[in-house]
Amino acid sequence: MRPISTDGKEVREYIISGKGLKFLLPVSSKKEVKMMKKIFLFLTVVCIGLAFVSMNALESQAAPIKLTYSNFFPPSHIQAKLADAWCKEIEKRTSGRVKIEHYPGQTLTKAKQVYDGVVEGLSDIGFCLFGYNRGRFPLIEVVDLPIGYPSGTVATKVANAVADKFKPKELSDVQVMYLHAHGPGLLHTRDKAVKTLADIKGLRIRSHGTTAKVVKALGGTTVTMPMPELYQALQKGVVDGALYPIEVNKGWRMAEVIKYCTLDLSIANTSTFYVVMNKGKWAALPADIKKIITQINKEWIPKHGAAWDSSDEEGRKYMLSKGRKFITLPESELAKWKKVVHPVLGEYVKATEAKGLPAQEALDYTVKALAEYSK
Repeated sequence: MRPISTDGKEVREYIISGKGLKFLLPVSSKKEVKMMKKIFLFLTVVCIGLAFVSMNALESQAAPIKLTYSNFFPPSHIQAKLADAWCKEIEKRTSGRVKIEHYPGQTLTKAKQVYDGVVEGLSDIGFCLFGYNRGRFPLIEVVDLPIGYPSGTVATKVANAVADKFKPKELSDVQVMYLHAHGPGLLHTRDKAVKTLADIKGLRIRSHGTTAKVVKALGGTTVTMPMPELYQALQKGVVDGALYPIEVNKGWRMAEVIKYCTLDLSIANTSTFYVVMNKGKWAALPADIKKIITQINKEWIPKHGAAWDSSDEEGRKYMLSKGRKFITLPESELAKWKKVVHPVLGEYVKATEAKGLPAQEALDYTVKALAEYSK
């Protein structure tokens, strides 16, 4: 402390110094010196606090949240490309705070293991279809019934409407991002043109989930296998045909190993696909990131529906380029197919209501939603 003169009056200035800091403050009493010390201590605490905040911010920027995404579709398929775009969109809108590693083509978990893989943490996010785990998702299976779906856009709207309406408890062990569903599932055959119900007798038809019951009702023999195994099975004659949407003919190259597609539109089914996240991983995400992902999910639902329809058209063109044939059934034959398959709906209701679930209500709602969205 040293005396100085200001306007003829003697006052003193007090030099307060600290690590990296030095303040030259004019004071006139010991009381003011004590006050200056308190101010200095406060400023020091603030500076240290700001330093910690800056360090945490830098650390947050340097270490984004990393998630893994398991997808059974091959990387070249439009649905895999949409999944990849979803991952990139999340990274973009979170400014790099979330990075998702996308593993298509069953490279992380196999098709039948995708859902359980998410539950158990083998992957953080999973994309597959409910039909590969038959009986595991009894209420949502109502969407897959053969009730005559005209398009992927309509089927996708119905699937999400049913999930929103009934909030199935069977999905409570994951965080559902969104659902979508393919266009009309139709009968495709390797060598035999199917024009009547009698033509199906004895044919070995690949199916899964609800479609297995449809094949049985039609008089065929069911063979269960996931889509990635179907090409080779058809090629080797292990199966004679399969029920699937037209897009599969190009997306999975099935047009190379089949010759006919029977347009059995009166009983066209769909398969419901899920994109789900591990509940713990979802819960750990910051609220603002959850909000961003939820918004992106809403935007991706119609993208998937539209993609199913555009890929169906591509599949149709690809089939024709390979010289494959489409078989149109007359109304009288379509009515026969619908009548034969109708008991499958009743069987579903009976079996599902025995589990204490509102199956009839769900079926009625699904049929109503289908009619509404088909307008």
